[in-house]
Amino acid sequence: MAMFPIMSNFERDFVIQLVPVDTEDTMDQVAEKCAYHSINRRVRPQPGKTLRVRRHEDGMMFPRDMKVSDAGLRPTETLDILFLDN
Repeated sequence: MAMFPIMSNFERDFVIQLVPVDTEDTMDQVAEKCAYHSINRRVRPQPGKTLRVRRHEDGMMFPRDMKVSDAGLRPTETLDILFLDN
């Protein structure tokens, strides 16, 4: 377990934020940690939608159960957090 910094580009937010996650976090946990800094601050909640994580650079959608340590991310890499239908 180690802290790992990522840049959160949260859908409908105008602020890109540095968010510390853990290398053992799943992408669902990454989305939750990013949501904490955006939802109900500058972004309205979207009940019934699922938060998903994708790589900003190439648009690759990560599996929800993939761990940060298995994703091949670079420190401070930008991730898009999106609201998707279930």
